[in-house]
Amino acid sequence: MRLLAVVVLLASALAVCAEPMSGYAFLDASTRAMQDDEFENPGMVAVDRGAALFHEHREAEEYSCSSCHGQDGEGLDTAEIARYPVYDANLGGLVTLQRRVNYCWEIHMDRFPLTPGSSELIALETFVRNRAHGEQVNVQTDGDMAALLARGETLYNTRFGQLDIACQHCHVQHQGQMLRGQKLSQGQSNGFPEYRLGRGRITSFQQRLAECFVSFRAEPFEAGSEEADLLELFVSSRGNGLPIETPAVRF
Repeated sequence: MRLLAVVVLLASALAVCAEPMSGYAFLDASTRAMQDDEFENPGMVAVDRGAALFHEHREAEEYSCSSCHGQDGEGLDTAEIARYPVYDANLGGLVTLQRRVNYCWEIHMDRFPLTPGSSELIALETFVRNRAHGEQVNVQTDGDMAALLARGETLYNTRFGQLDIACQHCHVQHQGQMLRGQKLSQGQSNGFPEYRLGRGRITSFQQRLAECFVSFRAEPFEAGSEEADLLELFVSSRGNGLPIETPAVRF
């Protein structure tokens, strides 16, 4: 029994120290092929929908997103997109990409803000993040971000729900093991928004987080809440160096 305990502890320690690995590495060949082919990737529908919203120009309005950022988003700074979530004192601190898009939508285009987690906002986020496809995730981890990361890590390691489970139990301690016919990944966020085959829809990181909470019988955090943003920050920082795959395809 002592030997078994030592083996378990060693395996957990190795998992904690493991290099970041995209969920793509845990997929079977057919799902990888689906993601790699833009004509087969079902998430590209959300990219197209986001593109339509990006170019939308209503008669009573002076601007569309493309007015500032180019017809195909060529004016977007892809390296900057790869840094999200970011710290912005002017916006009160931690800012996710979805929140930044919504801020521009409301302030620069003078429209009613979109509801956090709404299909329109996720489509716009998918389009924008897809512009940075292949860029390496590069979330700030020092300075003003350090204290926020520590809070996100605390949430990541906190047990929730009737099953008394923390995020790290699946994605650190048991990564690579099977759960209901699927291999547990590191739970990286470099593919979000991603197409979930099990749900049949494009899914934001915070939507997926809510699904996880429901699965271990916990009350999920609301999209755009402080807790959800902190968890998105910490998980994103775990994937620094991984390429953006949006829209990834996952189970």
